[in-house]
Formats: sequence, structure tokens, C-alpha cells
Amino acid sequence: MNCPYLKIRVSVIVCVSPILIKLRDRRLYRSTHKTFDEYCLDRFGYNRSRSYQLVDAAVVVDIFPTAEGQVRPMTKLEPQEQQEVWLRAVELAGGKVPTGRIVKDVVQRIMERTQVPNTYQIGEVCQILVKDNPELRGMGGCWAIVSAVNDFSCTVRMWDGEYTVGLQHLKSYEYLPEECEQIQSLSDRISRVYSDSLEETVKSLLQLLGKLNRPYLTELEEKLLSLLESEVKV
Repeated sequence: MNCPYLKIRVSVIVCVSPILIKLRDRRLYRSTHKTFDEYCLDRFGYNRSRSYQLVDAAVVVDIFPTAEGQVRPMTKLEPQEQQEVWLRAVELAGGKVPTGRIVKDVVQRIMERTQVPNTYQIGEVCQILVKDNPELRGMGGCWAIVSAVNDFSCTVRMWDGEYTVGLQHLKSYEYLPEECEQIQSLSDRISRVYSDSLEETVKSLLQLLGKLNRPYLTELEEKLLSLLESEVKV
């Protein structure tokens, strides 16, 4: 059964190529070339290993996922890695549609192989990169303070709460320790002032302060934040 909503399509080669076999076995290449290898290299650009790989494989069978659970583990991988995972999973399943468990195991091996060490430190200030993550929509450019370091992600504290963010969605500002402390202080001040009951213009101002790409407030920004603190009795 094919699932039209699943876009992964893998071609698995399962038998011999009659055309290349005929060329090789009947030596039809000898009218123009001395060897079969030379013929394949000249006519198709195939080296020796590729030529014989194609001799041993030509009938293409399309193997599609049959359930969403079979592709769910691959959603966070790049397209090239997804293809690699599916090919390997089909191989482990004996040329049949693999189970979700097989796919998950192959994905885990790929992630372990390509794992980038998490070098972030607690207290470090980072910028949120939304990229293709809809869960981070609206947070692009916001600063975030690392509060926990995980294998493939960091727990970060922003002025409106804590979030777990993948490493690919973080970029360090590379602030000095004292600058990180300034952002920490600013985050605490904004958090104490902010609430959903505030007027939209006030919330917008606080959100803009949460996107500053510098570790300090201008004189006017300081006055505005101080005024808000006094108004909400912080």
C-alpha cells in the first residue's frame, strides 16, 4: 500500500541488467572498444566497479513507507540522511518495508555518528534561530540564556519563560561573563514586569527589549523600563 502523503521514495535494485549483460556476454563492445570496461567508461562514464554493479542490478522496485510511524523518526534529518536511513532500513528488513523500530534504530546510529559536541555553557547568552521550526515562530532574533545543557539541545530561559531548543536553532552572542550577567539582570527585570494583562503597546515594548542584540540599555530604554517597573509596583 502506498501512502501519498509520504514523500520518501527509495529505489532498491534487485536483479540483473539484460542490456549490459548482452553487451558483455556477446562482446558487442569489441566493434569499438577492446574491453567491456573501456566501453562502459567511454559510453556511460561508469568506472569498473560501477559497471559491474549495474550488471548485477537493474530491475527497480519502489518501496514506500506504509505508515506514518515508519518515517516519524526521520523528520529531523536532512533529506540526504533520510534517504540513507531508509535504504539501510529496507536492507535490514530483507528488502521489505521496514518497521518503525528498525527505522528508529538506524536513525539513532546516524545521529550518534554525526553528533556535534554541545559546547554551550550555563549562563551563556544565545540568539534564537527560527529556520524551519514552526514552534519557534515569533522568537527569531530573541536572546536566550542557557539554563541546562543537554545532548542535542539546551534549555534556555527567555524573558517570558523557559524553552528547550535544538543546537541548530541557537547561535552564541559570545558575550563576556559580565555582559552575560547584564542580560541576566535585564531578563529578570522584564520577567517581573511582563504579564498577559498588560496593554498591547506595553507588551510590544517589552518584547522588543527581549530582542536587543547588545547587552545594555540605552538611556531612554532604561527610563522606559524603570517607568514600567514603578507603574506595576515591581
